[in-house]
Amino acid sequence: MAGVLAAQPFTTQMIGDASLSRRPMRRVIEPLGRMGCRIDSVDGRPPLTIHGAALHAITHQSEVPSAQVKSAILLAGIHASGTTTVVEPAQTRDHTEHALRAFGGRVQVDDGGRRVSVDGGQSLTARQLTVPGDFSSAAFWMVAAAAQPGSRVEIEDVGLNPSRTSLIDVLRRFGARVLVELTSDGAGEPRGTITVEGDRIGRLDIAPEEVPGLIDELPAIAALAGHGAEVSVRGAAELRIKETDRIAALVAGLRGLGISADERPDGFVAGETGRATAGAGEADARGDHRMAMAFAIAALAGRSPSRIIGADSVVISYPGFFETLGRLVA
Repeated sequence: MAGVLAAQPFTTQMIGDASLSRRPMRRVIEPLGRMGCRIDSVDGRPPLTIHGAALHAITHQSEVPSAQVKSAILLAGIHASGTTTVVEPAQTRDHTEHALRAFGGRVQVDDGGRRVSVDGGQSLTARQLTVPGDFSSAAFWMVAAAAQPGSRVEIEDVGLNPSRTSLIDVLRRFGARVLVELTSDGAGEPRGTITVEGDRIGRLDIAPEEVPGLIDELPAIAALAGHGAEVSVRGAAELRIKETDRIAALVAGLRGLGISADERPDGFVAGETGRATAGAGEADARGDHRMAMAFAIAALAGRSPSRIIGADSVVISYPGFFETLGRLVA
């Protein structure tokens, strides 16, 4: 949204909820500023006051892969003079590239998706499209089934964009049986049905090169630690600047549920192979929707109820999460 508003001939103030107001925004403020837009902030955090202006193109070299930063710059770039380019150290999720093409825009993608360019002055054309189910929300049901041998879940009409589905291979590596059936491929966004069956529990290591394709699914993966798996994640310092410090929140919450967990500067280690969490516990979601859902999946392994503080934060991305969970475990 900041990228869109940067090119408009008016001033806009963007105000987020408590969690978003803690989130650093300089990685967006700086490149949009170089394009000609002035953005005022509170020490680099929201609320943001965006003074729209006539923009000029830039080439932006991102130090950390971020589809959100990339998208902001590309959306500003279609209103700028010249060709705007974003170069990232690793390919990130490419929904914006597909969306721009779907609405008639021109996008050039090179270097295996790591270099993306758009020409300014483009006119987009309206289309009527349907949005597939969110893979990152479906991830919690996929992990829940994988965590419990003998479980099976089938998820219909979920987005299967290849830049989003790294979790499928991770769960297969973990030992789950995962079947994917493609049903359609509209506007460059494939969708279909995913079936996951739990088989065995073991150790799971997530390496730094895997993180860009798993960044939103890492909290769900951490929930495996509650079910007798040891989970190790490295190269995920990006988690510290999400809606909350997700590394600290995950470790504290898992410990509150009786699960061994330790922080790393860029990740965490949680769980013990063959030892599932037991007994009642309490975890604080810290206002973060993904924390609330991750702790709920981890707590399924307990022999008695657990309490999640701030569980209502799931409304941010998945208002019906607990209703669906109740149906699945009934």
